[in-house]
Amino acid sequence: MLDDDELMRYSRQILLPAFDVAGQVRLKESRVLIVGAGGLGCPVALYLGAAGVGELIIADDDVIEVTNLQRQIAFNSSQIGIHKAEALAEHVAATNPLVKVTALPRRLSGALLDEQVAAVDLVIDCTDNFSTRFAINQACVAAKTPLVSGAAIRGEGQLSVFDFRTPGGPCYQCLYPDLGDQELSCSEAGVIGPLVGIIGTCQAMEAIKLLAQVGHPVTSRLLLLDAWRLEWREMKFARDSRCAVCGDGD
Repeated sequence: MLDDDELMRYSRQILLPAFDVAGQVRLKESRVLIVGAGGLGCPVALYLGAAGVGELIIADDDVIEVTNLQRQIAFNSSQIGIHKAEALAEHVAATNPLVKVTALPRRLSGALLDEQVAAVDLVIDCTDNFSTRFAINQACVAAKTPLVSGAAIRGEGQLSVFDFRTPGGPCYQCLYPDLGDQELSCSEAGVIGPLVGIIGTCQAMEAIKLLAQVGHPVTSRLLLLDAWRLEWREMKFARDSRCAVCGDGD
Protein backbone atom coordinates (compact mmCIF):
# COMPACT_ATOMS: atom_id res chain seq x y z
CA MET A 1 0.00 0.00 0.00
CA LEU A 2 3.09 2.24 -0.16
CA ASP A 3 4.69 3.14 -3.47
CA ASP A 4 8.43 3.58 -4.07
CA ASP A 5 8.31 7.34 -3.43
CA GLU A 6 6.66 6.77 -0.06
CA LEU A 7 9.05 4.02 0.92
CA MET A 8 11.98 6.32 0.19
CA ARG A 9 10.52 9.44 1.83
CA TYR A 10 9.57 7.67 5.05
CA SER A 11 12.46 5.18 5.12
CA ARG A 12 14.02 6.46 8.34
CA GLN A 13 10.88 5.79 10.40
CA ILE A 14 9.98 2.59 8.51
CA LEU A 15 13.40 1.26 9.61
CA LEU A 16 12.22 1.34 13.24
CA PRO A 17 11.17 -2.23 14.19
CA ALA A 18 8.19 -1.10 16.25
CA PHE A 19 6.97 1.15 13.44
CA ASP A 20 7.78 -0.68 10.19
CA VAL A 21 5.64 -0.50 7.02
CA ALA A 22 2.48 -1.28 8.99
CA GLY A 23 2.86 1.86 11.09
CA GLN A 24 3.42 3.97 7.98
CA VAL A 25 0.32 2.55 6.33
CA ARG A 26 -1.72 3.40 9.43
CA LEU A 27 -0.46 6.99 9.24
CA LYS A 28 -1.31 7.17 5.55
CA GLU A 29 -4.87 6.01 6.22
CA SER A 30 -5.45 8.52 9.05
CA ARG A 31 -7.32 11.85 9.11
CA VAL A 32 -6.34 14.39 11.78
CA LEU A 33 -7.98 17.65 12.82
CA ILE A 34 -5.59 20.30 14.18
CA VAL A 35 -7.48 23.09 15.95
CA GLY A 36 -5.22 26.13 16.17
CA ALA A 37 -2.45 27.14 13.76
CA GLY A 38 -0.31 29.15 16.16
CA GLY A 39 2.72 28.32 18.27
CA LEU A 40 1.61 24.75 18.98
CA GLY A 41 -0.14 24.12 15.68
CA CYS A 42 2.91 25.02 13.57
CA PRO A 43 5.21 22.19 14.77
CA VAL A 44 2.28 19.77 15.04
CA ALA A 45 1.23 20.27 11.43
CA LEU A 46 4.76 20.34 10.03
CA TYR A 47 5.85 17.15 11.79
CA LEU A 48 2.66 15.21 11.04
CA GLY A 49 2.74 16.32 7.42
CA ALA A 50 6.38 15.33 7.08
CA ALA A 51 5.67 11.98 8.78
CA GLY A 52 3.03 11.09 6.18
CA VAL A 53 -0.34 11.39 7.93
CA GLY A 54 -2.78 10.91 5.06
CA GLU A 55 -4.98 13.95 5.63
CA LEU A 56 -4.65 17.01 7.85
CA ILE A 57 -7.42 19.51 8.46
CA ILE A 58 -6.09 22.77 9.97
CA ALA A 59 -8.66 25.08 11.55
CA ASP A 60 -7.97 28.63 12.74
CA ASP A 61 -9.82 31.90 12.09
CA ASP A 62 -6.88 34.16 12.99
CA VAL A 63 -4.48 36.01 10.69
CA ILE A 64 -0.71 36.32 11.01
CA GLU A 65 0.55 39.32 13.00
CA VAL A 66 4.08 40.53 13.60
CA THR A 67 3.89 39.48 17.29
CA ASN A 68 3.32 35.87 16.18
CA LEU A 69 6.67 35.57 14.40
CA GLN A 70 8.67 35.19 17.63
CA ARG A 71 7.29 31.66 18.10
CA GLN A 72 5.07 30.59 15.18
CA ILE A 73 7.91 29.30 13.07
CA ALA A 74 5.94 28.25 9.97
CA PHE A 75 5.32 31.92 9.10
CA ASN A 76 7.45 34.83 7.88
CA SER A 77 7.19 38.61 7.67
CA SER A 78 5.84 38.60 4.11
CA GLN A 79 2.76 36.66 5.28
CA ILE A 80 1.46 39.20 7.80
CA GLY A 81 -2.29 39.57 7.32
CA ILE A 82 -2.75 36.12 5.72
CA HIS A 83 -4.96 33.52 7.41
CA LYS A 84 -2.83 31.23 9.56
CA ALA A 85 -4.70 28.08 8.54
CA GLU A 86 -4.11 28.76 4.84
CA ALA A 87 -0.45 29.72 5.27
CA LEU A 88 0.29 26.66 7.42
CA ALA A 89 -1.56 24.32 5.05
CA GLU A 90 0.46 25.70 2.14
CA HIS A 91 3.72 25.16 4.05
CA VAL A 92 2.82 21.55 4.89
CA ALA A 93 1.78 20.81 1.30
CA ALA A 94 5.06 22.23 0.00
CA THR A 95 7.00 20.06 2.45
CA ASN A 96 5.12 16.88 1.55
CA PRO A 97 2.91 16.89 -1.56
CA LEU A 98 1.86 13.29 -0.78
CA VAL A 99 -0.30 14.52 2.10
CA LYS A 100 -3.77 16.02 1.63
CA VAL A 101 -4.04 19.28 3.59
CA THR A 102 -7.26 21.25 4.05
CA ALA A 103 -7.39 24.74 5.58
CA LEU A 104 -10.47 25.87 7.50
CA PRO A 105 -9.93 29.62 8.09
CA ARG A 106 -12.82 29.89 10.50
CA ARG A 107 -13.66 29.27 14.14
CA LEU A 108 -15.03 25.80 14.83
CA SER A 109 -17.98 25.74 17.20
CA GLY A 110 -21.37 24.11 17.66
CA ALA A 111 -22.53 21.74 14.94
CA LEU A 112 -19.53 22.51 12.70
CA LEU A 113 -17.10 21.49 15.44
CA ASP A 114 -19.08 18.31 16.13
CA GLU A 115 -19.12 17.46 12.42
CA GLN A 116 -15.38 17.93 11.96
CA VAL A 117 -14.48 15.98 15.12
CA ALA A 118 -16.71 13.05 14.16
CA ALA A 119 -15.10 12.83 10.71
CA VAL A 120 -11.48 12.30 11.82
CA ASP A 121 -9.41 9.68 13.63
CA LEU A 122 -7.72 12.11 16.02
CA VAL A 123 -8.05 15.70 17.22
CA ILE A 124 -5.10 17.80 18.36
CA ASP A 125 -5.98 20.80 20.51
CA CYS A 126 -3.50 23.60 19.81
CA THR A 127 -5.72 26.42 21.06
CA ASP A 128 -4.95 28.99 23.73
CA ASN A 129 -8.15 29.39 25.76
CA PHE A 130 -10.17 27.19 28.08
CA SER A 131 -13.58 27.82 26.54
CA THR A 132 -12.42 26.39 23.20
CA ARG A 133 -10.61 23.50 24.90
CA PHE A 134 -13.77 22.60 26.80
CA ALA A 135 -15.82 22.67 23.59
CA ILE A 136 -13.30 20.48 21.75
CA ASN A 137 -13.22 18.04 24.67
CA GLN A 138 -17.01 17.78 24.73
CA ALA A 139 -17.15 17.10 20.99
CA CYS A 140 -14.44 14.44 21.29
CA VAL A 141 -16.22 12.71 24.17
CA ALA A 142 -19.47 12.62 22.17
CA ALA A 143 -17.76 11.25 19.04
CA LYS A 144 -15.33 8.99 20.96
CA THR A 145 -12.48 10.62 19.01
CA PRO A 146 -9.06 10.59 20.75
CA LEU A 147 -7.72 13.98 21.80
CA VAL A 148 -4.14 15.20 22.23
CA SER A 149 -4.09 18.34 24.38
CA GLY A 150 -1.23 20.78 24.85
CA ALA A 151 -0.82 24.23 26.36
CA ALA A 152 2.01 26.70 26.88
CA ILE A 153 2.23 30.06 28.62
CA ARG A 154 5.08 32.07 30.15
CA GLY A 155 7.71 29.34 30.66
CA GLU A 156 5.29 26.55 31.58
CA GLY A 157 3.83 23.84 29.38
CA GLN A 158 1.57 20.84 29.74
CA LEU A 159 0.62 17.77 27.72
CA SER A 160 -1.97 15.03 28.02
CA VAL A 161 -3.81 12.46 25.89
CA PHE A 162 -7.45 11.42 26.19
CA ASP A 163 -8.50 8.24 24.37
CA PHE A 164 -12.29 8.01 24.48
CA ARG A 165 -12.31 4.73 22.56
CA THR A 166 -11.51 3.02 25.87
CA PRO A 167 -14.38 3.20 28.41
CA GLY A 168 -13.71 4.58 31.86
CA GLY A 169 -10.94 7.01 31.03
CA PRO A 170 -10.95 10.69 32.05
CA CYS A 171 -11.65 13.70 29.86
CA TYR A 172 -10.11 17.19 29.84
CA GLN A 173 -12.85 18.58 32.07
CA CYS A 174 -12.13 15.92 34.70
CA LEU A 175 -8.76 17.61 34.98
CA TYR A 176 -10.09 21.18 35.03
CA PRO A 177 -13.70 21.09 36.30
CA ASP A 178 -14.05 24.78 37.17
CA LEU A 179 -11.50 27.47 36.40
CA GLY A 180 -13.58 30.55 37.12
CA ASP A 181 -11.77 33.67 35.87
CA GLN A 182 -8.25 32.21 35.86
CA GLU A 183 -7.78 32.28 32.09
CA LEU A 184 -4.80 34.20 30.69
CA SER A 185 -3.55 34.51 27.13
CA CYS A 186 0.00 34.77 25.80
CA SER A 187 -0.69 38.40 24.88
CA GLU A 188 -1.34 39.10 28.56
CA ALA A 189 1.14 36.80 30.30
CA GLY A 190 3.82 36.30 27.62
CA VAL A 191 5.46 33.11 26.39
CA ILE A 192 9.00 32.07 25.50
CA GLY A 193 9.22 30.87 21.90
CA PRO A 194 10.97 27.47 22.14
CA LEU A 195 8.45 26.32 24.78
CA VAL A 196 5.62 26.08 22.26
CA GLY A 197 7.97 24.17 19.97
CA ILE A 198 8.71 21.63 22.70
CA ILE A 199 5.04 21.09 23.59
CA GLY A 200 3.88 21.07 19.97
CA THR A 201 6.54 18.54 19.03
CA CYS A 202 5.46 16.34 21.94
CA GLN A 203 1.86 16.59 20.72
CA ALA A 204 2.97 15.43 17.28
CA MET A 205 4.83 12.50 18.85
CA GLU A 206 1.77 11.45 20.85
CA ALA A 207 -0.37 11.70 17.72
CA ILE A 208 2.00 9.45 15.76
CA LYS A 209 1.99 6.91 18.59
CA LEU A 210 -1.81 6.81 18.64
CA LEU A 211 -2.24 6.67 14.87
CA ALA A 212 0.53 4.15 14.17
CA GLN A 213 -0.32 2.11 17.28
CA VAL A 214 3.20 2.18 18.69
CA GLY A 215 4.61 3.05 22.09
CA HIS A 216 2.66 4.14 25.15
CA PRO A 217 0.65 7.39 24.87
CA VAL A 218 0.42 9.59 27.96
CA THR A 219 -3.23 8.74 28.65
CA SER A 220 -4.51 9.48 32.17
CA ARG A 221 -1.31 11.43 32.82
CA LEU A 222 -0.56 15.13 32.83
CA LEU A 223 3.00 16.13 31.98
CA LEU A 224 4.05 19.56 33.27
CA LEU A 225 7.15 21.30 31.93
CA ASP A 226 9.12 24.06 33.64
CA ALA A 227 11.09 25.35 30.65
CA TRP A 228 13.35 27.58 32.75
CA ARG A 229 14.69 24.53 34.60
CA LEU A 230 13.91 22.09 31.78
CA GLU A 231 12.22 19.83 34.32
CA TRP A 232 9.20 17.61 33.72
CA ARG A 233 6.71 16.56 36.39
CA GLU A 234 4.07 13.90 35.92
CA MET A 235 0.64 13.67 37.56
CA LYS A 236 -1.69 10.72 37.18
CA PHE A 237 -5.42 11.39 37.26
CA ALA A 238 -8.64 9.43 36.87
CA ARG A 239 -12.11 10.02 35.55
CA ASP A 240 -14.32 12.17 37.77
CA SER A 241 -17.67 10.44 38.16
CA ARG A 242 -19.22 13.90 38.76
CA CYS A 243 -17.71 15.41 35.60
CA ALA A 244 -20.25 17.51 33.68
CA VAL A 245 -19.07 16.02 30.38
CA CYS A 246 -18.19 12.35 30.92
CA GLY A 247 -19.51 11.70 34.45
CA ASP A 248 -22.30 9.41 35.59
CA GLY A 249 -24.86 12.22 35.63
CA ASP A 250 -25.90 11.65 39.23
